[in-house]
Amino acid sequence: MSLLDFSSDVFIAAFFLYSGAFMLFTIAIMGRRWSGRKPEEHTARWGRIAFIASSLGLLCHMAYFITRWMGAGHIPVSNMYEFMTFLSMMVMVAFTVIFAIYRKIILGVFAVPISIIVMAYAAVFPQEVQPLIPSLKSIYLNIHVTLAALGESFFAVGFAAGLMYLLRTVNFDSKERSDRKQQRLIEFTLFSIIVIIGFLGSVFAFRGAGYESIFVRTNVTIDSPGQEDSTIEKVSYKMPPIVAPYHSEIESFQPFLGLQKPLFEAPSWMNGVNAGRKFNTVIWSLLSGLLLYGILRLAVRKPLGKAIHPVLDGIDENDLDEITYRAIAIGFPIFTLGALIFAMIWAQVAWGRFWGWDPKEVWALVTWLFYSAYLHLRLARGWQGRKSAWLAVLGFLIVMFTLVGVNLVIAGLHSYAGTD
Repeated sequence: MSLLDFSSDVFIAAFFLYSGAFMLFTIAIMGRRWSGRKPEEHTARWGRIAFIASSLGLLCHMAYFITRWMGAGHIPVSNMYEFMTFLSMMVMVAFTVIFAIYRKIILGVFAVPISIIVMAYAAVFPQEVQPLIPSLKSIYLNIHVTLAALGESFFAVGFAAGLMYLLRTVNFDSKERSDRKQQRLIEFTLFSIIVIIGFLGSVFAFRGAGYESIFVRTNVTIDSPGQEDSTIEKVSYKMPPIVAPYHSEIESFQPFLGLQKPLFEAPSWMNGVNAGRKFNTVIWSLLSGLLLYGILRLAVRKPLGKAIHPVLDGIDENDLDEITYRAIAIGFPIFTLGALIFAMIWAQVAWGRFWGWDPKEVWALVTWLFYSAYLHLRLARGWQGRKSAWLAVLGFLIVMFTLVGVNLVIAGLHSYAGTD
């Protein structure tokens, strides 16, 4: 067995160990009401087992990282698959550090799924080892990417704790206008998470079914008066094409549930053969998320936030507020070093300038400014509790847009991170 084969095997083992740990953390919290033991004894016992499982998963995850590094000959953070797998590992590192400090079992119910979702998202991308492009052959790749991911992983834990705080403190039975607004915002946050899960579910379902439809488009460019040049672009859809690329033709089409052709064409401003495919992915994500959200709502027969709220009974809200702050306070200087300082040094080495207003650079700066504002408002203005929690939730949404939206949607010098 090669190192890369072993690396893939232990990565899968880490995924299942994390999944098992999440279920064990859930049993530790949910099962305390029906256990014959005292609730505290039940939670502590199953919590220890869950933490052992998550720690074993982290060891497997680290084994994946080391063996892939050895097998590839370079640090495995050079494309979206490798970076997302590394980020998920760092989320578990951050969770382990925060858990070791505060010993809050409930944190595992919310933090561990973030790592699981990121791992599943990584599996969407090609997993083959790819040679480094020239601009990535630098020691600053190791420093910049690893520190940035570690900082973002602590932001993820802060997000989990902040969301827990909101679910714990919002009065879901109140009819007051302010409380109703909080309830809707929490429900929208949970729906957004479910949309991501729905996207992953639909991707793996259609991939497992071997679905594929292909579109082609001819682009005509005028090189000089009287001379035209034409190129043919081809794009493969791995999900049924509800929307086709702008001005394209069908090369092959696999019907799905009576869908014999795309329902409509992408608008003209989505001028790019891949733009229609990305728009189609967004539509399927929303449809899958709506379906999954509807099923969950029918199952619990109440808003999801209201259904989760009782799980957090007895949890000290001040501890959750403290965890949110501490996680972000730890992550911020690490992120500053990795995503800004070493990133600018590397930009100077690779491109001859410290700053170039590349989209990834801009959104990294936006992220840094947002968390700077969070710490300022927390320390200087006394923004604690609910205000602090909402900032932690919003901040991580900005992080995810920087990681996913900028890499995959907006073209720039960092676009290589999202290509095959």
